[in-house]
Amino acid sequence: MSSNSPSEAYILARTFFIGGLSGCTSTCIIQPVDMVKVQIQARSEALGKGSNVSPFTVIRGMLSNGKGFRQFYRGLDSALMRQITYTTTRMGIYKTAFNKYQKKHGSVPFSMKALFSLSAGFIGSLTGNPADLILVRLQLDPTLPEGKRRGYTSFGDAFVKIVKNEGVLQLWRGSTPTIVRAMMLNLGMLGPFDEVKERLNNYFGEKDTLRVRLMASAVSGFLCSFLSLPFDNAKTKMQRMVPGADGKLPYKHIFHCLQQTIAHEGFARMWVGFPTFYFRIAPHAMLTLLMQDYIYQWINKNKNK
Repeated sequence: MSSNSPSEAYILARTFFIGGLSGCTSTCIIQPVDMVKVQIQARSEALGKGSNVSPFTVIRGMLSNGKGFRQFYRGLDSALMRQITYTTTRMGIYKTAFNKYQKKHGSVPFSMKALFSLSAGFIGSLTGNPADLILVRLQLDPTLPEGKRRGYTSFGDAFVKIVKNEGVLQLWRGSTPTIVRAMMLNLGMLGPFDEVKERLNNYFGEKDTLRVRLMASAVSGFLCSFLSLPFDNAKTKMQRMVPGADGKLPYKHIFHCLQQTIAHEGFARMWVGFPTFYFRIAPHAMLTLLMQDYIYQWINKNKNK
C-alpha cells in the first residue's frame, strides 16, 4: 500500500460519515411530510374504523391553526439527531459489510445483501431509538389533551425530562417495533437498491447512470414503504401512549398493538396513510441512496488527482 493510500480507519469513518450526511440532508427536505404522516396515524387511531383521514385535511388544519409553517418542522432537531445516530450506523454498517464481501468474493448475492440490510437495521435502530421516540413525542404533544401534554420545547428539553421523570430506559420504549420496523425498512431499501441497480446495468448495458439509479431507488423506495408501514404505525402508537384512568397502558407489546389496530380499525388500516408515508419514506430513501452514490462517485473520480 502506498503512503498516499487512505488507512482502514479513515475509510471506515468516511463510510459512516457519508451515510449520515446523506440521511441528514434528505431529512431537511422531507421533514414536513413526516409531520403530516404522524398526524394522520394519530387521528386514525382516535377515530377508529371507517375513518378516512386525508393528508390535505391535516395540512389545511395545521395551516389554519395560527402556528405557521414552522410547525411542520417541529422536532427537526430530533429528526437530525436520529439521522446522526440511526442512519449513520445503518448505512455505514451495510456499506462496510457490502464492500468487504465484494472485495473478498467479487460479487455479493442477494441473500447476503438481505442479511447485511437486516443487520444494519437492527443495530442502527438500537442507536437511534431515543431520538426517534423524542421526535414522535415532539410531533404529537400538541395533539394531546391539555392535561396530558408534556410541554417539550426541544430535543434537549425532552431528553432531560424523560430521563428525569421516567428513567433512562424509557428512551428505548417501543424499541421492539422500532427494531422490527427498521429491519423491514432496510430489507426493502438497501439490498434491493444494489440488486436492482446491478440487474438494470446488465439489462441496459450501462454503469450506474442516472436512469439506472432513479429506477433502482424508486423500487427500493416502494418496497421499504410497504414492508415497514404496519410497524411504523405500531411504533408511533406505542411511543405516544399514555396511561389510562386505570393507570394501565393501552398496548402491552407490538403484537398486541397490531392486534388492537386490526380489531379497532380493520386490517387494511395497518397501512393507513400509505400515500403520505410513501411520499415521506420513498423520496427520503431515494435521496439518501442517490446522494451516497454520487458522493462515492465523486470520491472515486478525484482520488487519483
